[in-house]
Amino acid sequence: MSEHRRKPSQPQGGGRAAARRGQTGSSSGRRAAPRSATGSPSDSYDSGGEESPFGSRAEARRAAQRSSGGARRRAADGAGRGGHGGGGPRGLPGGPGRGRGRGPVPEKKRIIDYPRAGKYGWARWVPSWKLVTGSFIGFCGSMMAVAGIAYAMVGVPDVAAAAKAQNNVYYWSNGKPMVSTGGETNRQNIKYEQIPQAMRFAVMSAENKKFETDKGIDPVGIGRALFNMAKGGQTQGGSTITQQYVKNAMLNDQSQTVSRKFKELLVSIKVGRTEPKEEVMAGYLNTAYYGRASYGLQAAARSYFGKDATDLDASECALLAAVLKGATYYDPAGATAIDPRATREGNTRRATERWTWILNEMVKDGYLSATERAKYKELPKLQNPRSSSELGGQIGYLVDLAKGYVINNTDVTEEQLQRGGYEIHTTFDKNKVDKLEEAVKKVRKENLDEKRRPKTDKYVQFGGASVDPKSGAIVAIYGGESATKHFTNNADETGAAVGSTFKPFVLAAAMQDGKRDPDLGESQAQDERTQVSPDSFYSGKNKLKIKNYDGSIWKNDKDEEWLQTNDGGASYGIAPNYRINLREAMRVSANSPFVQLGMDVGLDKVKLAAENAGLRPSSLTGTTFPSFSIGISDPSSIRMAGAYATFAASGEQNEPFSVKSVEYEGATKWKHKAAPKPAFTEKVADNVTDVLKTVVDDGTGKPAQLDGREVAGKTGTTDGNKSAWFVGYTPQLSTAVSMYRMDDDETNKNRQFLEMYGTGGQKTIHGASFPAEIWHDYMEQALKGTKPEDFPQAEPIGKVVNDLPTPSVTPTPTESEEETIEPSTEPSESETAPSPSPSETCGNFGLGCEDTAGADAGGTDAGTSDGGVTSSPTESEDPGNTRGNGNGSLFGGPTG
Repeated sequence: MSEHRRKPSQPQGGGRAAARRGQTGSSSGRRAAPRSATGSPSDSYDSGGEESPFGSRAEARRAAQRSSGGARRRAADGAGRGGHGGGGPRGLPGGPGRGRGRGPVPEKKRIIDYPRAGKYGWARWVPSWKLVTGSFIGFCGSMMAVAGIAYAMVGVPDVAAAAKAQNNVYYWSNGKPMVSTGGETNRQNIKYEQIPQAMRFAVMSAENKKFETDKGIDPVGIGRALFNMAKGGQTQGGSTITQQYVKNAMLNDQSQTVSRKFKELLVSIKVGRTEPKEEVMAGYLNTAYYGRASYGLQAAARSYFGKDATDLDASECALLAAVLKGATYYDPAGATAIDPRATREGNTRRATERWTWILNEMVKDGYLSATERAKYKELPKLQNPRSSSELGGQIGYLVDLAKGYVINNTDVTEEQLQRGGYEIHTTFDKNKVDKLEEAVKKVRKENLDEKRRPKTDKYVQFGGASVDPKSGAIVAIYGGESATKHFTNNADETGAAVGSTFKPFVLAAAMQDGKRDPDLGESQAQDERTQVSPDSFYSGKNKLKIKNYDGSIWKNDKDEEWLQTNDGGASYGIAPNYRINLREAMRVSANSPFVQLGMDVGLDKVKLAAENAGLRPSSLTGTTFPSFSIGISDPSSIRMAGAYATFAASGEQNEPFSVKSVEYEGATKWKHKAAPKPAFTEKVADNVTDVLKTVVDDGTGKPAQLDGREVAGKTGTTDGNKSAWFVGYTPQLSTAVSMYRMDDDETNKNRQFLEMYGTGGQKTIHGASFPAEIWHDYMEQALKGTKPEDFPQAEPIGKVVNDLPTPSVTPTPTESEEETIEPSTEPSESETAPSPSPSETCGNFGLGCEDTAGADAGGTDAGTSDGGVTSSPTESEDPGNTRGNGNGSLFGGPTG
């Protein structure tokens, strides 16, 4: 091995370092100390030149560190016995000492032994039981001290101070005040003695059974509420009545923070210890919110029952106790403007269940006899939710619409809005609101006479809405005769089917997505489509079978064929195959061409077009039935005006909105931001407009013509003459007007739409009658002073389908406007016009009917008269059977 690579052997006396020390000692002339004196580690080893057991200085150093703790302990013992040896080099342990040596100074004890001395690795970081116990005791002591100080500092709520909340101020679009309302002004505190005993018992049974004995909080009750909630059963509130009273009274701080909850808990404890139970109960019932802008029991008794609190019976008290769980969802009148789930039907069901449960609990708790309980079988009769004169006329509808928009579209909660202090700037144009109301009153006054014609003119309702196409701003609505007399906002929810006003969405789908090729398979037909020109031809014949896109006969799940009628049983087009182009079919409002067109395009595409235009999915009914294309759905007036505004804006859809900004304490808290979406191409939208212009220029919509202005629009009437619509627009304004009859008793759960035959002295009511008249009168005044604008020129689009050479003859529409036939197993009244019955021409159920239109005609139009059978959706899908469930509301299912 090379000498250059071999390490020289180390001296035995401690290695090179010792050698150097030795050389230094020699050079200085000093004599080296004996090993026993120096404490050299060689004393512990054989002096025969054996190597150290440590492979290197690093290993020796690590060994020394590992044994340092033990060396210190041994050193301490050595000191007691008479001394220590000297320390070895590099910290290695020394040999035995001579005489009384002086050992190392012991470590000073720490107050908190953490990390722990004498422990290594993870054990150093595991606290001892002493440390844990001491820390816990110290923490508890500190918390008790803090709680004691906080308890001494909090005060007891002042009920009178809690009544001093502010109003909310609503403004017109021009910045002028509309009304001040919504704060806690509807409140009148009453004394404990004036509170009915049944009311006290009702809230105790429902919310806090141990109220009379608890100390302000009830840990057991909180645990029980959580357990029952987990099981999904009825619950008493986790909070006691005392806690709820404190929460209601702490107006200056409604934040949902830990500090606020801690403060609320301390105040509850203090109130429970210092205040009489009578004061707490009266304070709670006087500060609680019962809905209908009513704070306190007295205001609630007035709002719900029109009587003083002292006159409430046990049934009425139980209902008010039920409402305390959440007025939005338990007021039987409903609150769809705030939440789409808060329908009248849903709220009535929830309120009935809660009311029943509370009465039963009162019997179990010994507060109500079983005999008296047996008397209460139905909810007590309620009065109209709006009674304030400030909310009369259209104001109440406008406030509800704006309030619902704020709650659903901003960070302001319903509770915050109830507390007041907000300035809400709306989109409502006072002049337009007034003109729309005047137009409705004029038609009602000149045509309806409930005394002379009670069977036909009573219960007539109108609804209307006007939307700016450029922004989506709702500038005017007509919600009903008065918000204090008729609770439902007819502009925001009706349940009335829209009839033929739905046809433009079918046409838009045909031009946007195209029809499927009948020669292709389902999958390929979905991808390879033909854009349809509005000049395409379809059959306008009455009473012919409707086909699937591939030419097969459409049948329902009962194997029944679909036969579609036109209004009055009339056939449109040129005999013998009654071919008519879509533009002309829209002008005369023929049903069968659009039913077959919808089947060719696909009802899923028709639904998508309606949704893209602005209708809510929840308002679209019977989407798998052929009649879906002719308007069995029930969007609201606001939504229909907004959807047609999409056509007016050349395919750009703006979501309808009613609030521009919200301010609080001088600062802007929220501001509306425009977010237009492309619904259709400009070509598609402008062609729809061009076709709808034909309807007003020379079709069923002629009564809606405006002087010197271009107008596009569509009439609509439904099965049984139960509703009628006119929806139309100019480039500056889109407006929808609806008319229907319905029992005005809004507490009646089984209300139905009524027929309008003979209403207003007319044989039948169509969209071209009163609705178009109202639309015309309003629009003339609403647009007065504005410069007329023209619609964009429509460019040619799509392919003319089913184009066969035929004589050029213009069909003549019937005198009356169309009537859509909703799925029904009963003959429709509109089928009284002379026409061959299916039994005469097609045989039983229309089987064997001759298809005179031919394969290229795209199907024919058949009726449901004299034994003809139509397919029927379920009853829940038929909006003509019962009143709608609020799906047309702006903030309910469908917006608008």
